[in-house]
Amino acid sequence: MTPPAAVLTIDGPSGSGKGTVARRVADELGWHLLDSGALYRLVAYAALSRSVPLDDEARTAEIARTLAVRFGADAGGNEQIWLDGSEVSREIRTERAGDGASRVAAIPAVRAALVARQRAFAQAPGLVADGRDMGTVIFPEATLKIYLTASAEERARRRYNQLKDKGLGANLAALSQEIAERDRRDASRPIAPLRPADDAQIIDSTSMSIDAVVARVLELAAERFPGKI
Repeated sequence: MTPPAAVLTIDGPSGSGKGTVARRVADELGWHLLDSGALYRLVAYAALSRSVPLDDEARTAEIARTLAVRFGADAGGNEQIWLDGSEVSREIRTERAGDGASRVAAIPAVRAALVARQRAFAQAPGLVADGRDMGTVIFPEATLKIYLTASAEERARRRYNQLKDKGLGANLAALSQEIAERDRRDASRPIAPLRPADDAQIIDSTSMSIDAVVARVLELAAERFPGKI
């Protein structure tokens, strides 16, 4: 399926920095942003809030189909996400919601329910799509595909600092274990397993700053989208 607008995908495991990089690249290019992980976190958060078991395929898929969600930003440019009219940006960034997102993402009916919603984000002048299967499943014809990774230890450290900065509780040892388990689950699921697209540009950010990663992605974008940037 060829997207209706220029698309740059950034996939990778939890804690690789893809969300931060995607937001900054989208801002630099003036393109739309799709945080696909937020959609799965919203499904998990909504299910947990309604006491729906995360392995209940029919009910979680119904939640995915009917999510009343809105994305935006405050005056300072900080992410704001509303679910059923309530602002839930902090709630869906907890480790509980992240672990739940990994679980519901393994449910075929949930993934199917969110495919069309994700593809609809591809609008002019372009889209930066951040997730785990953006380049392999959602936008397989994307012009530029990035696979951003880092060592498990570095990803756990980054996630720990991110949660602490947001005033959320975190335990480094527990995060390391959770990330390892999430990696295993995401890579081994039968539907859209986490892996680089065959034509992806792989960037290992373990020893790179966010500024350096953003600069590299923008450099690749300038090469792949001549005349559009």
